[in-house]
Amino acid sequence: MKIINSISEKHHMLSLREPLHPLVSVVRIADIRVADDAVWQHFSLNFYCISLKRNVAGKMKYGQKYYDYDKGIMTFVAPNQVFSFDSPPVYDTGPSAGYALFFHPDFLYRHPMVSKIKNYGFFSYALNEALHLSEKEEIDIEDIFLKIDEQLHHIDKHTQDIVLSQIDLLLNLSNRFYGRQFITRKMVNHDVLAKMEQLLETYFAGEETSKNGLPSVEYFAGQLNLSPHYLSDLLRSFTGQSAQQHLQSKLINKAKEYLSVTNLSVAEIAYNLGFEYPQSFNKLFKKKTSQSPLQFRQKFK
Repeated sequence: MKIINSISEKHHMLSLREPLHPLVSVVRIADIRVADDAVWQHFSLNFYCISLKRNVAGKMKYGQKYYDYDKGIMTFVAPNQVFSFDSPPVYDTGPSAGYALFFHPDFLYRHPMVSKIKNYGFFSYALNEALHLSEKEEIDIEDIFLKIDEQLHHIDKHTQDIVLSQIDLLLNLSNRFYGRQFITRKMVNHDVLAKMEQLLETYFAGEETSKNGLPSVEYFAGQLNLSPHYLSDLLRSFTGQSAQQHLQSKLINKAKEYLSVTNLSVAEIAYNLGFEYPQSFNKLFKKKTSQSPLQFRQKFK
């Protein structure tokens, strides 16, 4: 696997001139000319990449799945994610092909963005969970790319703070637009939630708990063909709970069902739910309900 460590190296791969700043760069997609075909088969970036792409032909592989890159979308890549193309991407050469922003983690040094950027879950989304922008949103995002590029032509002691303020705005807007996307794709998202509820029922009713233990976000995200962060953010937008909180709520509800309508011991219920140790079940149940499983059961005697 090829690890691309520097933005300068990435520019070379794309047949672009040297970046104006070693740690941050804005490139026009239309200027890209792909070099070294073999590199694209398996590669990883050691820096962040935020792209607004339009009319890009080619399929990118993420994990074991393929995603078309043929629509205007916004994607977010964090350092050390692994990607591959079966063949090098073919970029539109028109003026509206889009932009890519590269910035190295070192550029965030001694700035609040160092810790803040870790809170944006979309850097962990899969490529099929890309952000689709409205025409107005696209104009706003493109304007930020251009402002960052303008600042890189006048590098001085203020450059870092000004560019990072623009990146901060870019990330905040992207977060807002993802919230809008969750709402505008409500019908599709409701289908996802309905399928998850069905999967949960099947999980507890069958042998999944004995095979896989407690239900995990990773398991259900995989069953739904979503990334764990995307599933968590989707659930939070509809239920106010993260995926982990949602699973724990379902777990507690199932435990209450066992406690109220069966004669199973607390230990048996714990094992049926996927807990390895009954003590862990007791601890979680009390944390969520402010009473022990036995105290809850007493209400039904």
